[in-house]
Amino acid sequence: MSINQRPSSLFSVAEDADSLAADSERARRWRLILGKEAAAQPQPQDEMIEAEGNPSDSEGESAESDNEDTQLSADDQGLDDALDALYGGEGDKGGMGDSAPDIARWLGDVRRYFSAPVAQMLQQDAIKRLNLRKALMTPALLNELQPDLELVTKIMALSHLMPAETRESARQIVRQVVEELKEKLSYPLHQALNGSINRALRARRPRRQRDINWLQTIRANLKHYQVEQQTIIPETLMGYGKQRSSLRDVILCIDQSGSMAKSVVYAGIFGSVMASAPALATRLVLFDTNVADLTDALQDPVDLLFGIRLRGGTDINKAVAYCQQHITRPRDTIFILITDLYEGGKKENVTRRIAELLANEVKVIVLLALSDEGAPRFNRKLAQELSDIGAPAFACTPALFPDLMAAAINNEDIGQWAAEHDIVTAPRN
Repeated sequence: MSINQRPSSLFSVAEDADSLAADSERARRWRLILGKEAAAQPQPQDEMIEAEGNPSDSEGESAESDNEDTQLSADDQGLDDALDALYGGEGDKGGMGDSAPDIARWLGDVRRYFSAPVAQMLQQDAIKRLNLRKALMTPALLNELQPDLELVTKIMALSHLMPAETRESARQIVRQVVEELKEKLSYPLHQALNGSINRALRARRPRRQRDINWLQTIRANLKHYQVEQQTIIPETLMGYGKQRSSLRDVILCIDQSGSMAKSVVYAGIFGSVMASAPALATRLVLFDTNVADLTDALQDPVDLLFGIRLRGGTDINKAVAYCQQHITRPRDTIFILITDLYEGGKKENVTRRIAELLANEVKVIVLLALSDEGAPRFNRKLAQELSDIGAPAFACTPALFPDLMAAAINNEDIGQWAAEHDIVTAPRN
């Protein structure tokens, strides 16, 4: 199979022969999957006929070629040309070249002939295989791109190189994707936070009558209802917890190296949502070899993400040391470190600092990734060391993150929470 063969997932080819259409439809689909070059290669049967010296050889070949042409409608031909521009040719070279009009036309064809998910997949392949970085530098081309999370990560990586006339178009793409993700993720996070915060604020045995929460008290003692007296005996009094400016301090400490791009996007959105919860004091810190506190940008996740510079290099120790300086209520602090744990400095310093946080009763959560893809490559040895001292490291999906935060606010054992959700963590010895 050629390395340039098109992904078969682009087309729905049924496995059951009975469910396939006529032979011409089956030939059409295989023709679109294999592409022009593969379709032009002689089949074993053709080679046998040629070896036997069939006198109508040339006529048959011509007829076959004509028949192949008639397999494709005008739309099929446009679809085929779009695929051939990306997957045709030798090696990883497609047929678009560096011409901006050709790229713009190709992007438009992709959006015309394919559904949004498939168009996004083709777009991602094009960025990897072809010189489409220039599309991120040209407003007309940038507007043709299908907004998705992959594109946002590319914009984050190249935003500092973009000319002024492109930045606004790029910002709009980032805003569209962020708003879609925020709409999807905000409600479950708010629901989880509100429920866990309300439970944490409840207090038993209130000392003063004005501190009694009568509604919760009645609900808690309904089982003690006395029929004859037609009253409830309140064996347990429920009260309002001590009100503070914030119930928990949350610190999101995020590795912004290139491999963590999607995790940065999701963490930025979740941080923005948590910053809107009065009961939480949320701080967001990004790091590579330097540390940047972007807490003031949490109100607008677009500004936050557009200002990120995805780079290489990692100094986890420096980042944790910075966050330590801002922990004033250890028992009420949730520290979330999101990193693949590839430390550029001394790994033992990271372990020591995390141990100090745990000793001070800080709730420490180490996420190897915050994305749907699961954990990428990560430093297994350091993950094991952190697990051994009581900070299990694991990957978390965006869908599970609200429940994880609820567990942390309610001071549940995070290792046990992960096990209940079938999440594999670095095992303890």
